[in-house]
Amino acid sequence: MLKVLSGSSVSPYISFNRKEWSDLRNSTPMTVSEEDLATIRGINEKISIKEVEEVYLPLSRLLNLYYCASRGLYDARKTFLGESGKRVPYVIGIAGSVAVGKSTTGRLLKTLISRWPSNPNVELMATDGFLLPNRILEERNLMSRKGFPESYDLKSLIHFLYELKSGKRNIRVPVYSHLIYDIVPDEFQTVDQPDILILEGLNVLQTRHTMAHPSSPELLVSDFFDFSIYVDAVEDDIKKWYIDRFLVFKETAFKNPKSFFRKYGDLSIDEAVATASRIWDEINGVNLLQNIGPSKFHAHLILRKGVDHAVTDVYMRKL
Repeated sequence: MLKVLSGSSVSPYISFNRKEWSDLRNSTPMTVSEEDLATIRGINEKISIKEVEEVYLPLSRLLNLYYCASRGLYDARKTFLGESGKRVPYVIGIAGSVAVGKSTTGRLLKTLISRWPSNPNVELMATDGFLLPNRILEERNLMSRKGFPESYDLKSLIHFLYELKSGKRNIRVPVYSHLIYDIVPDEFQTVDQPDILILEGLNVLQTRHTMAHPSSPELLVSDFFDFSIYVDAVEDDIKKWYIDRFLVFKETAFKNPKSFFRKYGDLSIDEAVATASRIWDEINGVNLLQNIGPSKFHAHLILRKGVDHAVTDVYMRKL
């Protein structure tokens, strides 16, 4: 039997356990292979074909229904106005903590959506490209607040979304490098009127109440979303995933001489665990508690993960 969120008698969400959600797949075909998953998986994530079947195919079906309904509404409006013109992109937002699996969710959804029968053109981008450059963060003493709302060029991000939803073509977006931990000078991603844009970021569901700094623009990132997803988990589990990922990076990316975090590449296992734990407690955990977590219930859909990264429950907002 379907339940309302948190056991309350009144809730704007309907909750599904994994079996209930899986049953909603209906006849949605499997369009992802093991080879696809090998390129989609994130660090230390064990997403399986079974997970795709039971969680993401029902989600793909739901998104397809919402997308088709929005296209029908567009056609009805066009008929009413007697106008012609190209539909503007449908925007899906994905929010959640560092290390919770947002990027993997985004890559998987891009693959599934692009293989719908209508073969839509799907773009995936992160809000990292709208982080302020390190030189500005240093000037403002914000390097230890990277990922917090005040570390982003929110006006530029919202301007991008405004142009996207206005139908502008060939919009250039700055590129962020996790290797150098900074915006790449003179490098851009071009977004040219995709049918669907998936935008993934830590704080994309923030409201005016949760945005701390006074220069926040009147419009919000989420004002431009047609559908939004929050990837959720218990903080202790996310912290463990973050530490596990840090240990993998210590043996891989952090060994690169060009890496901003090269100094961590030679740490012992114990030192690396202690360092990652401290970074979580002082930065990522604080951001989750103060900014990211409070935005959860603005999402249309919440994917709740268990200790093994697998989704255990799904919460869908009532219409």
